[in-house]
Amino acid sequence: MSGRRSRQSSGSTTSRISDDQIISLVSRLQQLLPEIQTRRSGKVSASKVLQETCNYIKNLNKEVDDLSDRLSQLLETIDADSAEAAIIRSLITG
Repeated sequence: MSGRRSRQSSGSTTSRISDDQIISLVSRLQQLLPEIQTRRSGKVSASKVLQETCNYIKNLNKEVDDLSDRLSQLLETIDADSAEAAIIRSLITG
């Protein structure tokens, strides 16, 4: 990996990230992932942490979409001028 980084940085002004920084970032990601936290199987590879992170983000996006759909359905069933409708609209639009 260091060969790739040295080729990329030669003639370029981009900053390099050290192996220690990568290890630290992967460790921080690992601490945020419920799936990996519950395993307790010791060390997990960086690629597994990144894969689980992607899966977790996809699942969170799906949950947001599902909740948004549910709020939209709820909004259709209540008075459009009510305080509840205003709250739901603010949740949907962000």
